[in-house]
Amino acid sequence: MITKSIPNLFTLGNLFLGMLAMMLALDGRYSLAAIMVIVAMLLDGLDGRVARALNCSSEFGKQLDSLSDVISFGVAPALIMYLISFQSLPQTGLVWVVTALFPMCGALRLARFNVHKGIPGYFIGLPIPAAGGVVATLSLFSKDISALYLMISMILLSYLMVSSVKYPNFKKVGLPKKALIFTPFVVLLAVMIAVIFPEQISKLIFVPLVLYAGYGLRQNVRKLLRRKRREEEDPERIYKPKR
Repeated sequence: MITKSIPNLFTLGNLFLGMLAMMLALDGRYSLAAIMVIVAMLLDGLDGRVARALNCSSEFGKQLDSLSDVISFGVAPALIMYLISFQSLPQTGLVWVVTALFPMCGALRLARFNVHKGIPGYFIGLPIPAAGGVVATLSLFSKDISALYLMISMILLSYLMVSSVKYPNFKKVGLPKKALIFTPFVVLLAVMIAVIFPEQISKLIFVPLVLYAGYGLRQNVRKLLRRKRREEEDPERIYKPKR
C-alpha cells in the first residue's frame, strides 16, 4: 500500500509547488515563483517513471496528475505572467481573455490526453508542463519584451497545446529501481540550487523549453507549406470528389 502511494507523493509535490508559485508571485517574488514551476516539472516527470518502476501505475494517479498539472502549469504560469506583465496594462477584456485562455487550453489538452490514445513515442499537442515552463520563465523577460509580444506568445502556446502537432515523448524513458533511492536526494538538490539561483536557473531552462515548443511550430509550418505545394501542383485536387 505504501509503495503504491509513492508516485502520488511526487504528484502532490508538483501540486504543492504550483500553489507555492502562485503565493510567491502574489508576494512579488517572481523569480522564485517561476523556479517553483520548473521544479514542479521535475516532479511531474518523475511520478510516472516511479510508478512504472514500482509497477503501480493506476487510473487514480493519472487523474490526480492531470488535476495537479492544470494548477502548476496552467493557472500558476498564467498568474505569474499576469502579475509581472499584464497587471499594469489597462484592464480590458483582451488582457483577461489572454490570461484565462492559457489554463483553459491546458485543461483541454489534458482532457484529450486522458481520453484519446496517442501515437507511441509522441504527444499530440504541446504538453502543458512545457508550455507552462515557457510562460513562467518568459515572464522574467518582461523588461526586455513588450506586453504585446508576451500576449502573442501566450496565445501561440495555447494554440500549440490544443493543436494536432506531434511532440517527442521523453516520459517513456524508464527509471531503474536501483535509482529510486536517489530520487529524493536529486529533487532536494534541484530545489536547493533553484532557491539559491532562481533567476539564473529559470532563464537557463527557458532556452531548451522554447526550442521544444518551437519544434512543434516548425512542424506545423512545414505541414502547411507541403499542403500548399500539393494544391499548387494539382489545383483540381481539392475539387475532386471522394469515392
